[in-house]
Amino acid sequence: MELLGEELVRGALDDLEGCGLTAAEKALLRFVHKLNAAPATIAAEDVAGLHAEGWDDEAVYDAIGVCALFNFYNRWIDGAGVHGTPELYRASGKRMAQGGYSR
Repeated sequence: MELLGEELVRGALDDLEGCGLTAAEKALLRFVHKLNAAPATIAAEDVAGLHAEGWDDEAVYDAIGVCALFNFYNRWIDGAGVHGTPELYRASGKRMAQGGYSR
Protein backbone atom coordinates (compact mmCIF):
# COMPACT_ATOMS: atom_id res chain seq x y z
CA MET A 1 0.00 0.00 0.00
CA GLU A 2 1.35 3.39 -0.96
CA LEU A 3 0.76 6.33 1.33
CA LEU A 4 -0.91 9.44 0.04
CA GLY A 5 1.91 11.59 -1.29
CA GLU A 6 4.60 8.93 -0.98
CA GLU A 7 5.48 9.28 -4.68
CA LEU A 8 5.74 13.05 -4.27
CA VAL A 9 8.04 12.64 -1.27
CA ARG A 10 10.24 10.20 -3.19
CA GLY A 11 10.34 12.62 -6.10
CA ALA A 12 11.34 15.51 -3.84
CA LEU A 13 14.10 13.46 -2.24
CA ASP A 14 15.41 12.21 -5.59
CA ASP A 15 15.08 15.45 -7.58
CA LEU A 16 13.71 18.45 -5.72
CA GLU A 17 13.81 20.79 -8.69
CA GLY A 18 12.09 18.33 -11.02
CA CYS A 19 9.40 17.07 -8.65
CA GLY A 20 5.76 18.07 -8.54
CA LEU A 21 6.00 20.50 -5.62
CA THR A 22 5.19 24.16 -6.12
CA ALA A 23 7.96 26.75 -6.43
CA ALA A 24 7.11 27.97 -2.92
CA GLU A 25 7.35 24.45 -1.44
CA LYS A 26 10.68 23.87 -3.17
CA ALA A 27 12.00 27.17 -1.78
CA LEU A 28 10.98 26.13 1.73
CA LEU A 29 12.68 22.75 1.38
CA ARG A 30 15.86 24.41 0.06
CA PHE A 31 15.79 26.67 3.12
CA VAL A 32 15.36 23.70 5.48
CA HIS A 33 18.19 21.86 3.71
CA LYS A 34 20.46 24.88 4.23
CA LEU A 35 19.33 25.09 7.86
CA ASN A 36 20.39 21.45 8.32
CA ALA A 37 23.63 21.63 6.36
CA ALA A 38 24.96 25.04 7.40
CA PRO A 39 22.78 26.67 10.07
CA ALA A 40 25.26 29.45 10.83
CA THR A 41 24.93 30.69 7.24
CA ILE A 42 21.18 31.40 7.41
CA ALA A 43 20.71 35.12 6.79
CA ALA A 44 17.92 37.64 6.43
CA GLU A 45 18.13 37.17 2.66
CA ASP A 46 17.12 33.52 3.06
CA VAL A 47 13.97 34.49 4.93
CA ALA A 48 13.29 37.32 2.47
CA GLY A 49 13.39 34.75 -0.32
CA LEU A 50 10.72 32.74 1.47
CA HIS A 51 8.61 35.85 1.94
CA ALA A 52 8.92 36.50 -1.80
CA GLU A 53 7.50 33.00 -2.40
CA GLY A 54 4.49 33.78 -0.21
CA TRP A 55 5.54 32.29 3.13
CA ASP A 56 4.85 34.44 6.18
CA ASP A 57 6.91 34.63 9.36
CA GLU A 58 4.70 32.08 11.13
CA ALA A 59 5.28 29.51 8.38
CA VAL A 60 9.05 30.13 8.45
CA TYR A 61 9.05 29.82 12.24
CA ASP A 62 7.10 26.57 12.00
CA ALA A 63 9.54 25.16 9.43
CA ILE A 64 12.49 26.06 11.65
CA GLY A 65 10.79 24.47 14.66
CA VAL A 66 9.96 21.24 12.82
CA CYS A 67 13.50 21.06 11.45
CA ALA A 68 14.99 21.59 14.92
CA LEU A 69 12.70 19.04 16.57
CA PHE A 70 13.42 16.34 14.00
CA ASN A 71 17.15 16.97 14.37
CA PHE A 72 16.75 16.48 18.11
CA TYR A 73 14.64 13.35 17.69
CA ASN A 74 17.06 11.80 15.20
CA ARG A 75 20.04 12.43 17.45
CA TRP A 76 18.20 11.04 20.49
CA ILE A 77 17.10 7.94 18.56
CA ASP A 78 20.59 7.34 17.17
CA GLY A 79 22.26 7.94 20.53
CA ALA A 80 19.83 5.75 22.44
CA GLY A 81 19.92 2.98 19.87
CA VAL A 82 16.16 3.09 19.31
CA HIS A 83 15.43 2.01 15.77
CA GLY A 84 12.26 1.05 13.99
CA THR A 85 11.63 -0.94 10.87
CA PRO A 86 10.47 0.28 7.46
CA GLU A 87 7.09 -1.28 8.21
CA LEU A 88 6.81 0.65 11.49
CA TYR A 89 7.70 3.94 9.79
CA ARG A 90 5.22 3.27 6.99
CA ALA A 91 2.43 2.53 9.50
CA SER A 92 3.32 5.66 11.46
CA GLY A 93 3.27 7.72 8.26
CA LYS A 94 -0.15 6.37 7.38
CA ARG A 95 -1.47 7.18 10.86
CA MET A 96 -0.10 10.72 10.70
CA ALA A 97 -1.45 11.25 7.16
CA GLN A 98 -4.91 10.28 8.36
CA GLY A 99 -4.99 11.96 11.75
CA GLY A 100 -2.01 14.26 12.08
CA TYR A 101 0.08 14.33 15.22
CA SER A 102 -2.90 14.51 17.57
CA ARG A 103 -3.46 10.76 17.93
